[in-house]
Amino acid sequence: MRRIAFGLAMAALLAVPAAGQPADSTHGAFSILEENDLFFNTDRHYTNGTALAYTTPALDADDWAVSAADVLPVFQDHGRNYEVRATYELGQDMFTPDNTTLANPDPKDRPYAGFLFAAVGVLSKTDNRMDQLQLQLGVVGPASLAEDAQKFVHTILGDALPKGWSHQLRDEPGLELTYDRTYRTPKVHLPADLALDFAPHMGVAIGNVYDYVNAGAMARFGFNLPDDYGPMRLDPSLPGANFFEPKHDFSVYAFAGVDGRVVGRNLFLQGNSFQSGPRVDANLLVGDFLIGAAIETRWFRIAFTHDFRSKEFKTQTSTDQFGAVSLSFAL
Repeated sequence: MRRIAFGLAMAALLAVPAAGQPADSTHGAFSILEENDLFFNTDRHYTNGTALAYTTPALDADDWAVSAADVLPVFQDHGRNYEVRATYELGQDMFTPDNTTLANPDPKDRPYAGFLFAAVGVLSKTDNRMDQLQLQLGVVGPASLAEDAQKFVHTILGDALPKGWSHQLRDEPGLELTYDRTYRTPKVHLPADLALDFAPHMGVAIGNVYDYVNAGAMARFGFNLPDDYGPMRLDPSLPGANFFEPKHDFSVYAFAGVDGRVVGRNLFLQGNSFQSGPRVDANLLVGDFLIGAAIETRWFRIAFTHDFRSKEFKTQTSTDQFGAVSLSFAL
């Protein structure tokens, strides 16, 4: 738990200067996201994910993102009644086997791997639909600095150092294109300013890191339910959004969702594309079930998500779970 407290404290310190004006379509948002399995006292498989993200305010017609949305087929059926934003993200993913005390990792367990990436994207939104297209460019392997990051944190906290990083995946460029479409049903209004809504989604990812198609849905229930699509998350997962547009001074809501994926490729399991090395056989079908809660004001949103993930590879002995904390501020 010390590791979690340290990460949250650092995130809060970084986020405080970002607080800005009340959020609406004329404002952007800056978010810090931390995903970690240590919320549930484990340290294995997808063990950590960190991201910094910025989403612009709604853009004018002469902006590059609007021009891109006008010509890309996935956005064209909106007509002109939609707003467009650009998204920018910097992140790192970290993967380890179950037993990190082994200098020679179990060949039946997932390999050590890291992914350091930058991303740029286009987001369009109407009253009941959001489309997100994102291009990620990064590096897998020692150049991802995942080994350095994990050992640095373990050293600061006095924890045992993982011993098998010398067997991690080799350096390889990562190129990934993802697309998600999310619909939001009209709110069902209940007494005492309570409401609920439902948001089905579908998506696809293509690249040398992941190949998959996915679909699922999320339900939200709460007080003064805001007009957004839930907190941001790292792929692969349910789509969320960095920006938020509250209609009230204070909102609180709970959410639950599912996502199912048909996976054609997962580099972090199946190994480097053009080099021999550690690898395991990936499962074709993978699912996530998540629950969480969010608090939102006109200036910020904080959310916690508990994610349950099914087995991702054939020799995996148990399912995984991890937690995610996101802090978003209006700019």
